[in-house]
Amino acid sequence: MENKTPLKKSDQFEIMSNTKQITSVLVLKEVEKGKIDLHAPIKKYLPNLKQTWADSVTVHQLLNHTHGIVDVEKPLIFKPGTDFKYGNLSNILLGKIIENVSGKTYRQLASKLFKQLKMNDTFCYSKNEGRNLVFGYINKENTFTKVENSMINEENLPADGVISTVNDLVIWNNNLHKGKVLSPKSYQLMTSESTKSQHAVFGKEKMGYGYNIRTAESNGIKYLGHTGLGDGFSSLNIYVPKSDLNIIILENQMNDNSDLFYYIEKVIKDIVFESELVKPSRTH
Repeated sequence: MENKTPLKKSDQFEIMSNTKQITSVLVLKEVEKGKIDLHAPIKKYLPNLKQTWADSVTVHQLLNHTHGIVDVEKPLIFKPGTDFKYGNLSNILLGKIIENVSGKTYRQLASKLFKQLKMNDTFCYSKNEGRNLVFGYINKENTFTKVENSMINEENLPADGVISTVNDLVIWNNNLHKGKVLSPKSYQLMTSESTKSQHAVFGKEKMGYGYNIRTAESNGIKYLGHTGLGDGFSSLNIYVPKSDLNIIILENQMNDNSDLFYYIEKVIKDIVFESELVKPSRTH
């Protein structure tokens, strides 16, 4: 921003919570191999957890944020499966589960998946590897402050740690939503509503939530999507199956005022949903 350098489609952005979809896919790939049972208590895969709730919270509940965990040292805030509370901790735990059952690091598994899908500009963040990663900025009343230190570390990689481009996220969506990554059964589990949650970008009402992906509807058009925010970055990734349309927005700024989070993303999404792209007038 200091040099007024325009962004390019090949620039890489921290996609923050859009990383969580990738974690869901890695979990489901282990489910397909028979290494994870979605309805088993997480104690089975995380034997070091000391809390008694480790015997009742399931992998399924980590994936759809209905687990009730706010801190591994504290009691649950609600009975597992009875409410929704979004956060990073569930995906940090999912990352540990994947590592324990596969014997590989999250970084290794994610990198292998990106390579397989030819997402050549997508990788897990590390302090030593920047590639074409742009800086994020905090916007406080139109004064922009560069974020010098990323919040991403080895532990929270499965929640926030993936770096990608708009082009690579199209590749991701096309593979995920067209049956190239998961079996039909796994994909159905991931994208089926198993709880409800409200988010401003997706409307005023509570919408469906699957495994780290929202299942929403606008004017009768069903779509899937998620947001990501942090480190001076904002992201939105939406797929509309009926129109085979991707809406992917990556920004290297986030507003200091929480009322303005995703402001531009929501405006663009609403314009697209009112357009011919989503509501084809052709009858054939």
